[in-house]
Amino acid sequence: MTYCVGLLLNDGMVLLSDTRTNAGLDNIATYRKMFTFEDPGERIVVILTAGSLSITQTTVAELREAIEDPEATPETSILLAPTMLKVAEIVGNRLARVRQVVDDKLAAMRQGASASMIVAGQRKGGAMRMFLIYPEGNFIEATEDTPFLQIGEHKYGKPILDRVVRRSTSLADAQKAVLLSMDSTLRSNLSVGMPLDLAVIPAGECRVAFTRRFEPGDQDFARISAAWSKALRDSFAKIRI
Repeated sequence: MTYCVGLLLNDGMVLLSDTRTNAGLDNIATYRKMFTFEDPGERIVVILTAGSLSITQTTVAELREAIEDPEATPETSILLAPTMLKVAEIVGNRLARVRQVVDDKLAAMRQGASASMIVAGQRKGGAMRMFLIYPEGNFIEATEDTPFLQIGEHKYGKPILDRVVRRSTSLADAQKAVLLSMDSTLRSNLSVGMPLDLAVIPAGECRVAFTRRFEPGDQDFARISAAWSKALRDSFAKIRI
């Protein structure tokens, strides 16, 4: 499994994903779950993935192939699509088709596979938008009331986002929020693991301005985690009933 989260804020977008993939306790591997498609200054699209690796890898590979196709059109390429809504539609249709093909192959063994994605981005002259793509290809969009989206093992990291994230949250605080959301998930679910991939996209710039990979044992992440644990213990001790 995995955990990915994206924040859509007034100042930009912040995205974070883990890299753990497991098919049982004795078959754990590391695979990137964040994929960037960029024409700096003109368009940026970032896709986060969760679920069956065969589905997500095939979907991303086909999206790249469609971009590189000499006959690519706004109907097929996410870097030519006229709006971010159209980008979400292209990704959703591709994901649904790939999932159906994999499901058909697994049907004989009475098995199934599923995957979901977060698609975030902006084109020059357009608004920043962020979508959660379901396995069936349909999607929902981040809004003013709910300015974040999650996929994978999201329940452990959701409470802090509900409490602190608003559209007015700064990019610096947003990075802190997603890292603490991930820290809570890492502590409670063994199917989520480091390294972690972080990306920051300032509003209007149509580019990834900052990326960082947090490897196991990263001192900055450990410091943030320890500070959060201490803050929770101190606050708990002060509460009276």
